[in-house]
Amino acid sequence: MGAPRKFMLLQIRNPEDRMRQQEVRSFSRALHCNLAQIVTFDLLTNSLDRQELSACDMVVIGGSGDYSAAGEGAWLERALDSLRELHELQKPTFASCWGFQALARALGGRVIHDPAAAELGTIELRLTDAGHADPIFGPLGTVFQAQAGHEDRVVELPATAVLLASSDKVAQQAYRIEGKPIYATQFHPELNRDDLLGRLGAYPTYVQKIAGKTVAEFSQHCRDTPETEALLRRFVQHVFA
Repeated sequence: MGAPRKFMLLQIRNPEDRMRQQEVRSFSRALHCNLAQIVTFDLLTNSLDRQELSACDMVVIGGSGDYSAAGEGAWLERALDSLRELHELQKPTFASCWGFQALARALGGRVIHDPAAAELGTIELRLTDAGHADPIFGPLGTVFQAQAGHEDRVVELPATAVLLASSDKVAQQAYRIEGKPIYATQFHPELNRDDLLGRLGAYPTYVQKIAGKTVAEFSQHCRDTPETEALLRRFVQHVFA
């Protein structure tokens, strides 16, 4: 039996963001790995280098707290350069939410801020034909549910991206990069219902803004989504088979 796999979690979160550690725990559970197998990297203030990447087997990217992939700034340009490095090195990567948007932009896609298309809570999605044929997404079935929370969305995918899933509000919900061990989802396969509600509890004004409800009222419409939580484990099994 080989050594445990090492995962690097790229984070775009302020130091005081209460969700920093929750994000680590969420990915640990979804990946079925120990917390010690995940090292965090602050992408907000640092650039990745090849030596750091060589020390891990796989990269995961999650949400961003207060930051948008549709904006501008030196920090974002630096982060996008780091994501291009992952692509060039063909590093096994699974990105969700902010990571999904930023990776698309880094590779030539387009991201916009669009509150009218915001999604929050447990949402319904459907696979594309390519999603049905995909070894990681195909087992989800035609219609599935996932946890979501976003106001930005990808309106144009990179040329090498293959669309795997859509929702009624947002066409671009999941993609893989052709010929690379790189997958990305607008939704959060690393979150279960408790994780989602923990995040919403940390940002109650966000829930009121998007859903017009209190967190307690909104929680009644959220459920666990074990089918999408299995995506990360299937990705690991597929990439390292």
